[in-house]
Amino acid sequence: MAPSPPKADDIFRYRYQHGTNLGSFFVLEKWLTGSMYLPSAAGDSELDAVKASLSASGLDATRNKWQNHWSSALNEDDLNWLSNTAKCNTIRLPIGYFTLGPQFCTSTPFDGDVAKVYTNAWKSVKQLIQRCHDRGVGVLIDFHALPGGANNQIHSGTSSGRAELWGNAFNLDLARRCLVFIAQEVQNGGMAGVTGIQLCNEADFNIQGMYEWYDSVIRAINSAHGSIPIYLSDGWDLARCVSYVQGKNPGNVLSNPIIIDTHKYYCFSENDKKKSARQNIDRIHNELGELDNHDGNIFEHGAVSVIVGEYSCVLDERSWSQGGDRPSLTREFGQAQSHRWQERSSGCAFWTFKMDWMDGGDWGFKEQANKGAITPPRSLTFSAQDVRNAAGNTEGRKQELHDAALKSHVQYWDRTSPGQHFEHERYSQGWSLGWDDAKVFFRARADGLVPGGNGGDKIGFLDVWVRKRMAETGQAKSQTGYGWEWEQGFRKGVGDLYSALGI
Repeated sequence: MAPSPPKADDIFRYRYQHGTNLGSFFVLEKWLTGSMYLPSAAGDSELDAVKASLSASGLDATRNKWQNHWSSALNEDDLNWLSNTAKCNTIRLPIGYFTLGPQFCTSTPFDGDVAKVYTNAWKSVKQLIQRCHDRGVGVLIDFHALPGGANNQIHSGTSSGRAELWGNAFNLDLARRCLVFIAQEVQNGGMAGVTGIQLCNEADFNIQGMYEWYDSVIRAINSAHGSIPIYLSDGWDLARCVSYVQGKNPGNVLSNPIIIDTHKYYCFSENDKKKSARQNIDRIHNELGELDNHDGNIFEHGAVSVIVGEYSCVLDERSWSQGGDRPSLTREFGQAQSHRWQERSSGCAFWTFKMDWMDGGDWGFKEQANKGAITPPRSLTFSAQDVRNAAGNTEGRKQELHDAALKSHVQYWDRTSPGQHFEHERYSQGWSLGWDDAKVFFRARADGLVPGGNGGDKIGFLDVWVRKRMAETGQAKSQTGYGWEWEQGFRKGVGDLYSALGI
């Protein structure tokens, strides 16, 4: 029996995600929103800012200041620009454990009066997510600031300079409870449009116990919400994380898809700085090579999908000092990244959208999108009528393309393995479902399945979507020896539709 067509939640979660990080709202960074910091602030973190305000102005004034900041995160002009100009369909939203409210601050540096500032923070998050959803923009909840810190940077919430999440039983348990709470809220709280939950941001490199903690949190979230995608920081080691995730995404189990978040910057390391702008641009077309020979074959080795959860158009001044026209090279740098992430990843989120100093220069999504450096997938630029017309024009070609694909498949195996038993009907069934699913995604906005109206979405998280469909139709290796034919057919059906649409 064929599975039911993709639902609205599926579109939000599995389409290609073209977007941006929101910025310094629920986890403050002084370099982005210095207006939230008094001169007396002891450092550049959220905790430094809130303590200075409490000391100078008291609880009521501080809470009002923070609540006003949260409510200003996205106004109607922002949403209009994101939807209509940038063609953004997803926002990555950094939050902290303190964002969830005072009950999660006990026995942490945010305990006491500090915690009371966040009484309405989670309510503000939920309101923002609803407003984004109503405009067709999904939200990835990025658990950015964890108890103790997943890294030693100020965007972990404090200026301690230490990554004290790892190896600390209290902090690890609190972080797990926070994430389960978020999953329960998404499951039970009507939070439509949430594309996933990210367990932590930028975990330090080669942390002992990180994957064991991931194991425990994945199990806990699965019990609370068995279908929400779970995003993992790759800990600056994408190859290792790819191997881990493949084992978490087998083709025979309907459970939370596990997705990798990797970050790509070209301005911080010595290797970045010594390269010219041109040399850094020339690196982009080889990025994400860690996926090669690992994705695209769930039947044999599980699914793997990756987003580039942070990137920018920033290069170090040493790179720029080596020559070239800066505006044109910046535009080329952004376009190269846009092209590569669309070609090889399941989505991307620029760092970042909002800051005190709009439009943000080379760090600014708005500035770089307006200048043509950051470009959306072509299908997102279609009007609703363009989508309907393009989809309608493919109807008469479906049978012809199906028959050609099946004939080619059968002839190949007749030629290479004469007399061997195959189940080519599985290829045919997979092709038809792949075509139909891809068309539902493409037409979802125009048909009103999801809000937004304009734009045609593609299946971005193809590996984990194929995995879901394989499990639903009994095509996994543990269920049949011929599920590989179904998988090849499904992928071909998706590809044939996109070729017919010209996208």
